[in-house]
Amino acid sequence: MKSSAKKDYLNRHILIGAGVGIVFGFMLNAGMFSPDKTQTVLYVLGIVKGVFINLLKMIVVPLVFTSIALGIANLRKHSAMGIVWKSTLGYFIGTSALAVLLGLTLVNILRPGVDTQIDIFEKDMSAYTSPDITTSEYFSKFINERFFISPVKAMAEGEILGTIVFAIFIGIAIVKAKEKAKGIHNLLQEFFDLIMMIVGWIMRLAPWGILALLAILFASQDIRLLKSLAKFIGVVLLGTFLHGAVTLPLLLKWFGKFSPWIFFRGMKDALITAFSTSSSSATLPISLRCVDEHLKVDKDIAGFVMPLGTTINMDGTALYEAIAALFVANLIGLDLNIVSQLMIFLVAILASMGAPGIPSAGMVTMIPVLQSVGLPIEAIGILIPIDRFLDTFRTMINVEGDAIGSVIVNRYCINKRVRNKQGKVRP
Repeated sequence: MKSSAKKDYLNRHILIGAGVGIVFGFMLNAGMFSPDKTQTVLYVLGIVKGVFINLLKMIVVPLVFTSIALGIANLRKHSAMGIVWKSTLGYFIGTSALAVLLGLTLVNILRPGVDTQIDIFEKDMSAYTSPDITTSEYFSKFINERFFISPVKAMAEGEILGTIVFAIFIGIAIVKAKEKAKGIHNLLQEFFDLIMMIVGWIMRLAPWGILALLAILFASQDIRLLKSLAKFIGVVLLGTFLHGAVTLPLLLKWFGKFSPWIFFRGMKDALITAFSTSSSSATLPISLRCVDEHLKVDKDIAGFVMPLGTTINMDGTALYEAIAALFVANLIGLDLNIVSQLMIFLVAILASMGAPGIPSAGMVTMIPVLQSVGLPIEAIGILIPIDRFLDTFRTMINVEGDAIGSVIVNRYCINKRVRNKQGKVRP
């Protein structure tokens, strides 16, 4: 009872912090304070923001490593590894495909960029230096420099994908070694428990950290630029809303047999943190906590699905890249045929799976999407000034998709166990 009261107290303060941060940010943007006071306030907010983000980053790598390794080792114990692998990857690919399809459909109907004057963005485009890299070179570099790399380097540099790959190997090795690896298994479990304890401490700073993050975000937005790109921003936000409020909740209801209302109520802390940090990796500690405590997903399943999802399940990023690619084509007057749009569909899915869970990572993976159909990658300069604003929304969708995936996979595993025991699926 006491623990529940503490959670409610923290939840209320996170919501209050988010609201105060947004209002305060608009006040700073509107120049309601003197320049000196504004700079002082932004300096203090920057310190609070830095402490909160750095604490989250500090805990991400050990949390990802231990949760993935333990998840695989423990799933084998429950005879659930096969169904978890298949259902997780199937869900990730399926939802990314639905997100890209939704994005392409909206752009073809609403056609943002057709009536936009490109000359107002010449300054932004001229300031952008395009990297000299082809699509094939990008994917080759991705495999060699981010997928199979030294685990020490990956952990030291906060490279989540490399850490996940090493953790998968460790988890499989623990399974194969059986009793010989019992000591390592127990050590990882104890280390994971300690990390989750630290996550609880960090959460006490969350209301202040979120307040600072949102105040700085809304204080730094160029309102005139947002107006110039209003239609494009509107299409991105519409697509994000439809995917997050319709597509994913329907999947949750149909396949997870779980109430969307209960889901959003249980995940609100993680979604607010995702919005304010624009980083699914930084949000991971809070996401795991919400999935475990509020959604009651099996710890081993959540420990596998959630960290993996922060790297290869980026529905919001995939949707954004598809919309942005066609937006750029409309700006330059290029009418892409069905074959070109199919290419964008495939490359956007693949590129989003390689996007690191950090702010504005979509700008990096946007390059192969544009190059796949011959669009100028210098056009990224158009999107850079507004990317940080849109990144907040797509990160929420990324985190939501991961959490819903863990619920659906958990449901499948429950059904599998019942089928094994009774010869039929539980209703």
